[in-house]
Amino acid sequence: MVKYAKRVGNFEETAKAKGSNLRVSFKKTRETANALKGKSLARAIKYLENVMEKKEAVPFRHQNNGVGRKAMAKNHKLCTQVRFPQKSARFLLSLLHNLESNAEYKDLDADRLKITHIAVQRAPKTRRRVYRAHGRINGHLRQPCHIEIVGQQMQRPVSAGKGKRAGNKIANGTRTN
Repeated sequence: MVKYAKRVGNFEETAKAKGSNLRVSFKKTRETANALKGKSLARAIKYLENVMEKKEAVPFRHQNNGVGRKAMAKNHKLCTQVRFPQKSARFLLSLLHNLESNAEYKDLDADRLKITHIAVQRAPKTRRRVYRAHGRINGHLRQPCHIEIVGQQMQRPVSAGKGKRAGNKIANGTRTN
C-alpha cells in the first residue's frame, strides 16, 4: 500500500496515480502541477500537450528567479513570468494517462474526472561527478521528485424542474421549499 499525502473520503469515486523518485526537476514540476490543479482530466491532458507544442505556457509564480517574461503571460492572472517545461509536462502527462486508466479500471467516467489533489515533493538528491579540465572534479547534483495525483468523479449536473418547487428560490428575503 502506497501512502498518499491526501486522505480520500469517497473511495468509489476517486482514482489515484503516483510516481516516486522521478528524474525530473522539482521546481519546474511543482509549477506545472500547480497549473493543473482544479482542471478536468481532459483539459489537463490537452493543456500539457499544448505546453509541449508551446501553444500554452506554464506560469511560474513561486520558483521564478531568472525566468524571463513573455507575452503569453497575459493569459494568467498576477503572473508575468512563464515557461514551457517539456520534460515536466511529459512526466505529468504520463501520470495523467495512468490516472485515466486507473479510473477506467474502477468503472469511473473519465470525462467527469476532475483533479482535486496534486502534490510534488522533493526526493533524495542524486550525486554524480563531472570531470573537468586539469584533473579537477566537480559535483553534479540532481533534484528528483515524487508526484501524486488524485482525481475525483464529479456529479452530473441536475436540470431544474418545471414545477413551482423546482429549487430553493429566495423571493423577497424568504426561502421557499
